[in-house]
Amino acid sequence: MSFYAFAQMVCGAVLRTVWRMRVVGRENVPATGPLIVACNHISYLDPPALGVAVPRPLDYMAKQELFAIPVLGPLITALHAFPVDRSRGDGAAIKRAVSVLRTGAALGIFPEGTRNKDGTVQPQSGVALLHYLSGAPILPAFIQGSGQAKRLARISVVLGEPVSFVTGQKASREDMAKWTGEIMQRVYALEERLRAN
Repeated sequence: MSFYAFAQMVCGAVLRTVWRMRVVGRENVPATGPLIVACNHISYLDPPALGVAVPRPLDYMAKQELFAIPVLGPLITALHAFPVDRSRGDGAAIKRAVSVLRTGAALGIFPEGTRNKDGTVQPQSGVALLHYLSGAPILPAFIQGSGQAKRLARISVVLGEPVSFVTGQKASREDMAKWTGEIMQRVYALEERLRAN
């Protein structure tokens, strides 16, 4: 058993026991092939919750400050995370993400770039750029309840259906902005599925 699979099992047991975590739409995740999983972000619990919900390993882009923290830095590195400098356009991180996708792996990304507790954070276009450069489909995901983790609120994760916007033609900045907006609309539209389940 890989370290990732072990951590996924342990985190899953904790999330299901403490926060009664449930997952809707797991059947929408392609078993193989490059995939970008784009998710909303409210809490530090979101990455492990998403990692448990998606039934295949995820690589993550994480803010570089986390890698300087003792224990945490080596831990998230072992769990397939790699650093991104949010203070500038980090070309090296983009190249690494595209490289990961071209191996057929899945990449977890939070397009808002930081925790968005009140819904005011504007998403970054990095997710659309990665989609354009790699051609990997985007699977929207929505997490609910992680912001009330201290109150032991139930955590739910909804996984939507993969979507693609790439047409083979050159995309403009306007296209990237449009795709980013559509991706986040699809992410937040998944909240309706929780009400129906």
